[in-house]
Amino acid sequence: MEAYDTVVEALNGLKQKGYTTNFNIAFDKLICSEKKNVLNPDEFEITEVHRFEGDTNPADEDVVYAIESKKGNIKGVLTGAFGTYAEAASDELLRKLTMHH
Repeated sequence: MEAYDTVVEALNGLKQKGYTTNFNIAFDKLICSEKKNVLNPDEFEITEVHRFEGDTNPADEDVVYAIESKKGNIKGVLTGAFGTYAEAASDELLRKLTMHH
């Protein structure tokens, strides 16, 4: 797994590897409104996790997940799954995301 210095580098590097779908959390699943993709926790695997910590400001912390569907060959990214989105995710989805830290 490649190491990246910034979130932008991680997103660009993953895009070059085919992770082109941008996912968001919708309580108990991942969605991509633009492509109309929906993945439940048992339908995807997290293949890479890149964590970034702010040097001076905790608000600068971020995490980038590389996600692949088990069927349908969907590859994409999820960013910032903790902090802002943590309260909007189901326990099952949060467990899946935290297993990869």
